Amino acid sequence: MTIHQNLIAGEWTGTAGTENINPSDTNEVVGLYASANAQDVADAIAAAKAAFPAWSRSGILERHTILKKAGEEILARKEELGALLAREEGKTLPEAIGETIRAAQIFEFFAGEALRLSGEVLPSVRPNIGVEITREPLGVIGIITPWNFPIAIPAWKIAPALCYGNTIVFKPADLVPGCSWAIVDILHRAGLPKGVMNLVMGKGSVVGQAMLDSPVLSGITFTGSVGTGKRVALSSVEHGRKYQLEMGGKNPMVVLDDADLTVAVEAAANSAFFSTGQRCTASSRLIVTEGIHDKFVAALTEKLKTLNVDNALKSGTHIGPVVDAKQLKTDTDYIEIGRQEGAKLAFGGELVSRDTPGFYLQPTLFTEATNQMRISREEIFGPVASVIRVRDYDEALAVANDTPFGLSSGIATTSLKHATHFKRNAEAGMVMVNLPTAGVDFHVPFGGRKGSSFGPREQGKYAAEFFTTVKTAYTLA
Repeated sequence: MTIHQNLIAGEWTGTAGTENINPSDTNEVVGLYASANAQDVADAIAAAKAAFPAWSRSGILERHTILKKAGEEILARKEELGALLAREEGKTLPEAIGETIRAAQIFEFFAGEALRLSGEVLPSVRPNIGVEITREPLGVIGIITPWNFPIAIPAWKIAPALCYGNTIVFKPADLVPGCSWAIVDILHRAGLPKGVMNLVMGKGSVVGQAMLDSPVLSGITFTGSVGTGKRVALSSVEHGRKYQLEMGGKNPMVVLDDADLTVAVEAAANSAFFSTGQRCTASSRLIVTEGIHDKFVAALTEKLKTLNVDNALKSGTHIGPVVDAKQLKTDTDYIEIGRQEGAKLAFGGELVSRDTPGFYLQPTLFTEATNQMRISREEIFGPVASVIRVRDYDEALAVANDTPFGLSSGIATTSLKHATHFKRNAEAGMVMVNLPTAGVDFHVPFGGRKGSSFGPREQGKYAAEFFTTVKTAYTLA
């Protein structure tokens, strides 16, 4: 089996250290991937620093051409890369192909942004003086990505970093190195100069920590757990560098009495259970007013009965496996916690066997939950959701906002009054009306509030806020 190596200073290097296992078939090794050590990380950072002066002053057409070429290749290989994603992460094949297409769209968007770089020319309040306001690249960027979107999240960090003239040291999640390696290989062959893009795969305790300890990095963009995000923040404050954090969520989906029941059930099922619930934007709190509560629970339960849990590559699979044994244990532990807390297990909660050995778990629905239960407060990151009964819209909004997180928030209603009020008053970075809480466009900002996010938004033109620094220049006429 081919050994997929790290890329440091334009050279592939390193020996195999990690086997990538298929969660749909644990007998299958997807690939062998090198594991970097602290010295590898130091070498990668040095290479990125050395490459920065030339790349930061490179022509916009060069950046455009490389990013566009990468996007075109990802799109042309969407079936192949989608299958790789499904094999290494467990996302169903249609979802995996859709994520791959999104990654291609992100690269193509930022290829266009490279040609749209702009600034401002303003008059000074003083006579005969002109003022120019421009954006310049930040420097060497450390990128640390999670396992749940193994091609889209790397894309939406790497593409803007390169677009705005930064150099990169990239550490993907060690569970899913395959898609990240493919993106780096595509960019390498698209013509990136040596040292601009460096890939260091391996354990967070080694590779990630070496990145956090480096005083050379100008910024770190991180998506992952709250605990690790706090460590990124603390180390960044110590070294005086810019940082961007996307962390957890405990997203609400409010269902009001006037909701279209079919729309509400489809939105809730998609939000809570698709992608095996392994999305930071998943809605694991279903907050339902009492007039529609019983009908909603009955309809959602019937919907869950139709969802097929199976191998991610198999036609007809709606929900793939949990990503690995550790996450599966977390899910089942929380299911037991929910039982002990007094919530009613209305559906699922059981491990299932399929033709291939994998981490298969039924979608799990609790009812009679309260917003004070651990299953309603803590992010589970699995196909587990709780229904919380409330009296009316006002209580629903209060419960929706009663969380330490604030990434995404949804409402199902036919009331323009309630929809408008909810969009204004939901304490979240993204609000969905009659739509799943998960699923966002590639050209608009992504991010949350409170404990979910810190720093500038990701994606779209707002990405420039993190990946650039503003310069104001004065000239005497």
